[in-house]
Amino acid sequence: MELKLTRPICFFDLETTGIDIGKDRIVEISIFKVFPNGNKESKTWLVNPTVPIPYETTLVHGITNEKVANEPTFSALAGTIYNMIKDSDLAGFNSDRFDIPLLAEELLRAGVDFDMKGRVSVDVQTVFHKMEERTLSAAFKFYTGQSLENAHSAEADTMATYEILKAQLDRYPELQNDMKALSEFTTRKKIADFAGMIAFDKDNEEIFTFGKHKGAKVNQVLDAEPGYFSWIQNADFPLYTKKVLTAIKLRKLNNKLN
Repeated sequence: MELKLTRPICFFDLETTGIDIGKDRIVEISIFKVFPNGNKESKTWLVNPTVPIPYETTLVHGITNEKVANEPTFSALAGTIYNMIKDSDLAGFNSDRFDIPLLAEELLRAGVDFDMKGRVSVDVQTVFHKMEERTLSAAFKFYTGQSLENAHSAEADTMATYEILKAQLDRYPELQNDMKALSEFTTRKKIADFAGMIAFDKDNEEIFTFGKHKGAKVNQVLDAEPGYFSWIQNADFPLYTKKVLTAIKLRKLNNKLN
């Protein structure tokens, strides 16, 4: 079943130096863009992370420091990558918890003001886990009957994720072939930032999900303890979390002025 699209959707996968969203860097990114008219576009880049790739990570994806030594940095590629995804919804395998948050960090670090406003994300892994509980390779085998060659290659994983989602729509008639509905189905919890440090409560107000103010409304904490904002901004938190907190503070100030 082909996807019913009202706007383009970009399936993407990252290979990285590790799994720390705030600190690790991209070493390979592959994007497969599908347009509403059925046209498709695919791009893959090797990336010089500017930091060493740990040996144990190289064992997973096969990308060595030598292989990326002469490749462009992410900062050099950021504009091109953003131009490819800026008009699109996003999809991937475990993308809500890893790929999108890490991509956002890299874009913000490169000076690109990325956010998810006006777009949705579809995490194909969540569809799979809710229906079958497997891994990407097992998912590909289960849904397509084929073995996934070159697993942990960003391009192979990206193409496999696209094929899996199409097969999932064929297999499960209860799934709507609509990106917004799929995004809602694959969203685990309603969060304000990618790292899940700021979420929404039952009143749809932002709350902290960590530390001494866990469960407290962000606005109330900012009123009672103004220094908490500065502490987060100067501490080792993801850039996108800091961006979201700044937006909440500015909204609060504007409301007071109005």
